Amino acid sequence: MKNNFIIKLFFVLIVIFIVIQFYPFGRDHENPPVTNQIDWDSDFTKETFYNACADCHSNETKWPWYSNIAPFSWLIQSDVEKGRRHFNISIAEGMKDADEAYEEVERDKMPLPIYLPLHPEAKLEGEHKQKFIAGLKATFNREDNLKE
Repeated sequence: MKNNFIIKLFFVLIVIFIVIQFYPFGRDHENPPVTNQIDWDSDFTKETFYNACADCHSNETKWPWYSNIAPFSWLIQSDVEKGRRHFNISIAEGMKDADEAYEEVERDKMPLPIYLPLHPEAKLEGEHKQKFIAGLKATFNREDNLKE
């Protein structure tokens, strides 16, 4: 009797999983145009930013294959939209909180822990992290990068 219930539950979950794949919420993978260019202090800072931050804080998101599978797609889309609203290097209006970028990295708030298992290149530690923070400060404290 219990095995029958488990088999039925498993079947229902599979059907639900298949059905939600056709629900379009969370799959807007259009990257808006980039209308702002950053004058990076170094290639190191730029490369590290694109490895650790750009998927959520620019209009140059790389959408991995699993970003098309619900319910993961919903979470990923939500995180990207929130990240772009808070800080987005691709548009001038998105730079108003640029100084918070290095503060969030300093406080270990960014990158988000949920991002790291599938993006090990985004892990920031030790000297690499300190050099990146210094690079963000140098980049985002430049007058020409903070135009509104």
